[in-house]
Amino acid sequence: MSKKPLILRTALALAAAGTISLALSAGTAPLSLSAPAAAQTNPGDLDRAVTALRSISTMKADFTQTDRAGRSVAGTMTLKRPGKIRFDYGRDADLLVVSNGRSLYMIDYEVNQVERWPIRNSPLGALLDPNRDVKQYGTLVDTGSSQVISVDVRDPDRPEFGRIIMNFQRNPSAPGGLQLMNWVARDAQNYRTTVRLSNHRYGVDVPESTFQFRDPRRSSRRPR
Repeated sequence: MSKKPLILRTALALAAAGTISLALSAGTAPLSLSAPAAAQTNPGDLDRAVTALRSISTMKADFTQTDRAGRSVAGTMTLKRPGKIRFDYGRDADLLVVSNGRSLYMIDYEVNQVERWPIRNSPLGALLDPNRDVKQYGTLVDTGSSQVISVDVRDPDRPEFGRIIMNFQRNPSAPGGLQLMNWVARDAQNYRTTVRLSNHRYGVDVPESTFQFRDPRRSSRRPR
């Protein structure tokens, strides 16, 4: 079965206008998109989550992406501040998702098409600009574990934009003492995608060329 529909659907979920909520779970905590609970949360944990995200200068991590039907694809995520991210699905994939710090692009080399969204109008804004989105729209969710912090990020005035909830696991070796473990994206069409991270590498060398791409509209050659 082709992986393209799953990658394409996730790219669209990532690029849906507005702030999307991701439900992230660390360790054995259950993935959930239920309403946030007010009890058993430490108000200071929201600031800790923001600090942890802002403390990442560069990061690489392996990811596994699963849709609501249980279909999965894997790849590598590369992040560099300010505002740059790349989801690489491997040499055999015809799709690439990348942000250059200003815009989020989905490049489809099979049909020679490029779609673009302002990064501030994408759910990745919560990850790439945590001080703006997480601080303004974030709400702590009770995870039932003192080792797990879960943050629900959504704009209550724009429910059509969906939600994004992020869960972190306490880890003293990670920037800010928290490690982002996984997330679930739900878009305006209620389509849910789970992304789990592993093998985190912080402070790695990431050249600016990582966030550049060959425009397929100018060439018929396959990407390398």
